[in-house]
Amino acid sequence: MTIRHAAIASITTLVLIAPLAGQQAPPAPAAGRGNATAPPPIIWPSPPIPDGPISLETGLVRPIKITVTKGLNQPWSMAFLPDGSILVTERGGKLRMVRNGILDPTPIAGLPPIQAQGLAGLMDIQLHPRFATNNLIYFTYHKPQAPASGSAQAAAPAPPAGGRGNAAPPGVITLARARWDGSKLMDVKDLFSAIASGNASRIIFGRDGMIYMSVGYGDPPVGNPDPMHMPPQDGMNLAGKTLRLKDDGTVPPDNPFVGRAGARPEIFTYGHRNGYGLAFNPATGELWQAEIGPLGGDEVNILLPGHNYGWPLVSMGRNYTGTLVSDKPWYREGMDNPRMFWVPSISPSSLIFYNGDRFKGWKGSMFVGGLTNRTLLRMSFGQPSQAERREPLLTSLGIRPRDVREGPDGNFYVATEGASGGTAADGMVLKIEPVQ
Repeated sequence: MTIRHAAIASITTLVLIAPLAGQQAPPAPAAGRGNATAPPPIIWPSPPIPDGPISLETGLVRPIKITVTKGLNQPWSMAFLPDGSILVTERGGKLRMVRNGILDPTPIAGLPPIQAQGLAGLMDIQLHPRFATNNLIYFTYHKPQAPASGSAQAAAPAPPAGGRGNAAPPGVITLARARWDGSKLMDVKDLFSAIASGNASRIIFGRDGMIYMSVGYGDPPVGNPDPMHMPPQDGMNLAGKTLRLKDDGTVPPDNPFVGRAGARPEIFTYGHRNGYGLAFNPATGELWQAEIGPLGGDEVNILLPGHNYGWPLVSMGRNYTGTLVSDKPWYREGMDNPRMFWVPSISPSSLIFYNGDRFKGWKGSMFVGGLTNRTLLRMSFGQPSQAERREPLLTSLGIRPRDVREGPDGNFYVATEGASGGTAADGMVLKIEPVQ
């Protein structure tokens, strides 16, 4: 049956984390307007980040110190080595190292060939939970594919890349493993290849030792007559899914669709658009996912085994043509509603729960990077006067937070870019510390 629907020196600056007075986000696209492709990237009018301390006039007094490492090109993900250095993936296909706040000008050797185009390229990076003994590093990337001349596979259209077309065949979203020898990647091995797609893929290790992997899809074709059978709702298609795999890339026997006809056994959840953030809630053990919608309809979902999260049958977003994605934007039987959503879009790029003690009052808060509104959002739960509080941080810096992590030192680290799809080395890693 089918399942249901350059060595570069750091600089330090002192700021107060709240929006700069008078700075506003650009207006959201009007309903019913727009083109069949995604709107062009917005170049945000932001002040330059200086080489010395600055003070901002804000209504929220919570000083922090930011140490800035510049010179990266579209940094996408970070992982912390035991010695405190940081591995940083660049979407264009390079792996970089930041040591003591300084970017090594030489990329790390050992990566396989990577298909970097549009939104695709080198994606997420994670250390194995037993890295101290096995030195294994996991990453996702888009593996180049050679079209088979005259084959049905070559003729079949690839899933759209979030509304952005690609001229060349998109790469295949692939999970790979390598051994870290202290300076480069060794023994690189592809563990699992999902689909040809121009969309994102995040990975995270669970407490159960399994790898959870998002596989993005994008948008239904204009005028699609049968959304019920779109790839995210198709159990035999890995597009728009969250997968659950063993650390060798094979299928765990307790996955929800193992042994069920009409469904791939790797699937953990389905009905997703483009999962850009994965994090386990330390208080509950639940897996939460941040998902980018089209024009609005961004979501945070709590992922439960075998559940359907609705895309594209349920969405509060609009297509890039301006039309509604779904005639039932709120609810459809057998599909889970999001834990939270955004209209207009913030384009959530990453998600973590802060579990440290350095930032007073922030333990247990969830942090989401917003690409469109160029802010880091803090969500605090169980507030006396409301179910949750959404607090914008770093807005005055005008950066696009691509990845946010809690470092082993209890500080925040944010990988940022200046513009979507740009070629300039305007990306940074921000180390954020409280001012005592």
